[in-house]
Amino acid sequence: MDNPIIMNKYSIERTLGNEIKPYNYDEFVKNFKINIISRTESDLEFDLVGIDVAVANSLRRVILSEVPSMAIEKVHIYQNTSYILDEILAHRLGLIPLKADPRQFKMKEDENSDPNEHDSLVYEMKIKCTKKDLDGLAHKQFISFPVYAKHIKWLPLGNQKDIFTEKDVGIISDDILIAKLRPGQEIELKMFAVKGLPKDHAKFQSVCTAWYRMMPDIKLLDEIKGNDALLLQSCFPKGVIGLKSVKGVLNAFVEDSRKDNSSRNVFRYKQFDNKILLSKIQDHFIFTIESVGAMDPSVIFLEALNILIRKVNSASESALNQTEI
Repeated sequence: MDNPIIMNKYSIERTLGNEIKPYNYDEFVKNFKINIISRTESDLEFDLVGIDVAVANSLRRVILSEVPSMAIEKVHIYQNTSYILDEILAHRLGLIPLKADPRQFKMKEDENSDPNEHDSLVYEMKIKCTKKDLDGLAHKQFISFPVYAKHIKWLPLGNQKDIFTEKDVGIISDDILIAKLRPGQEIELKMFAVKGLPKDHAKFQSVCTAWYRMMPDIKLLDEIKGNDALLLQSCFPKGVIGLKSVKGVLNAFVEDSRKDNSSRNVFRYKQFDNKILLSKIQDHFIFTIESVGAMDPSVIFLEALNILIRKVNSASESALNQTEI
């Protein structure tokens, strides 16, 4: 985009130009790009180039609120003599992330209907703390037994045992602390997980977070040498400003503006006045998705795109079918 957002010392300046160009589909297709920067099992960082901020924000909102996942919805507590109240215990269990892929399950149509292999997963936990003498010391006579997510066991429904394994639908992390028991205390309960939307409850979120930022752009308007070059480098995160020696004198140059966090520390020093231009590229977004673990972040991205496409098609169809009153 030809009109970047200029970052001043105490404000930002949006340079929108003299006129707004009409939307052109062919130009959009030509300029639009998705560049994968880094990808792991849980994190995805990519660039969205050539789109409006409204589209980027719509994608973020869909990822956070409308990509479904599986989570524990109901807990039947048969025994709980721990210090944790039943309501708190059920709430903690509901927030434990599950490995189950929501695409393999249906939405539960009636919340009061019996669970079946198509819309539910069932888990149980039976654990009891017993007395154990250590070495006769009073403060070591009893053990506080930690209850972890690994103590939750999956109970297959119907033919689920033929389709899934414990690894497919179990708990994402075994070391999530649920409670601590003293001797004689026990917990016995059964949990029912269903498919749901994050906009109904945060426990159904498929991501830890999803966010974006505009691509930073840094330009040096004048040469910066010697000690000033070293000072300039210290004003930015590591890797943003590089130094090179020219005839024995250090010269500053922009190494990688992508790493800038827009702190604007450089404006604290008068010697850099009118020598540096900080800006943001309005149609270039650095997008980050951090998955909870049930789905690959690239899959979450594609699911969000499909949801967004369905919403646009539905809105377009409604507009076309609208009749005058």
